[in-house]
Amino acid sequence: MSEPESRPPHILVVDDEHEIRRLVGEYLKGADLRVTLAESAAAARRLLGVERVDLIVLDVMMPGEDGLSLCRHLRETDGPPVILLTARSDDADRIVGLELGADDYLPKPFNPRELLARIRAVLRRLEGAQRPEAAKLGERVLFGPWTLQVGQRELVGADGVVVPLSTGEFRLLVSFLERPRLVLSREQLLDITQGRDAEAFDRSIDNQVSRLRKKIEEDPANPRFIKTVWGGGYQFVGDVERRK
Repeated sequence: MSEPESRPPHILVVDDEHEIRRLVGEYLKGADLRVTLAESAAAARRLLGVERVDLIVLDVMMPGEDGLSLCRHLRETDGPPVILLTARSDDADRIVGLELGADDYLPKPFNPRELLARIRAVLRRLEGAQRPEAAKLGERVLFGPWTLQVGQRELVGADGVVVPLSTGEFRLLVSFLERPRLVLSREQLLDITQGRDAEAFDRSIDNQVSRLRKKIEEDPANPRFIKTVWGGGYQFVGDVERRK
């Protein structure tokens, strides 16, 4: 019996401008991607409730709920990765988007070929993050009151409550747990978590560390596990126990 064909990645394009949706949709379909178009954040939310999506191309400036609000919701609910489409002159939107957990951004106007390259890069990083880290770390990794169930990508507290992690937060936490007490520079963390095709954007790592601290630290301003090494980067200082 022949192997079933792999499912093409499903890309959701969210933009209130009809012509941009049409052009981007046609280009991505021509690259053998499955594409769904949505004209608003509300339409995107409805679709995400009934279909699996692998990546969202999301415009920031839209009437009604804007792209930054939807991006925040996606990170809080462990939604799919997001590439933001931003106004070229608006650095604030790009910075806020990365702080909210966007995986990449592209300023308008953009070349569809570059968008496709960025989509493929994010999907490659996601595929790498979903490979069985459990083979290296064991099925469960314990530190402090936390248990990271690697195969399920779940962080469980001592009270049994699961804390959702975004893809970026999960990759970052695994990177620290694999290298306890080692000082990791921002460049090293970018390379470990995002691969060689990542753009050198140090602040994106700082933002991810900040978000991760808010989830695992009792006092994020005085962290117990992830210490800042001034001039060096970050260091995970907690004891790590691996269990099958």
